[in-house]
Amino acid sequence: MSHSRHLPLTDLADTTALGDRLAGLLVAGDIVCLSGDLGAGKTTLARQVIANMCGVDDAPSPTYTIVQVYETGASVALWHVDLYRIEEPGELEQLGLDDAFDDAITLIEWPERLEDSLPGDRLEISIAITGAGVDTVREARITGFGSWESRVDEF
Repeated sequence: MSHSRHLPLTDLADTTALGDRLAGLLVAGDIVCLSGDLGAGKTTLARQVIANMCGVDDAPSPTYTIVQVYETGASVALWHVDLYRIEEPGELEQLGLDDAFDDAITLIEWPERLEDSLPGDRLEISIAITGAGVDTVREARITGFGSWESRVDEF
């Protein structure tokens, strides 16, 4: 089962506000999957969560490092993971994501690279872009699985 809602992201302020709301909800063991096309706003959203929870205002994208780990004000590790460059499922074993899933807050960009390894208890945020130029519109589809089903309405 899952529960979803849609939020328009008309500008950067909307994405920032979504990141702030998300940061206020996250606790150890939470997994957030961020999907969408290149340039949709996945990293922008993750950076806002990191800024809010960890005080890091210029968090780098983990596109090349694959994983960046931060410490939250609540002394919980926050893993920012970007799986864009993962080509083989065997590469995932080296990352130690299972440990993060148990004890940390995990933000995962390009979660589809995990295939069937995604935990059942997770939040998925998919950002879609429609239109072009000044008519560009973004929308976040927020879907909760497991314990997140009842938490989606908090957005």
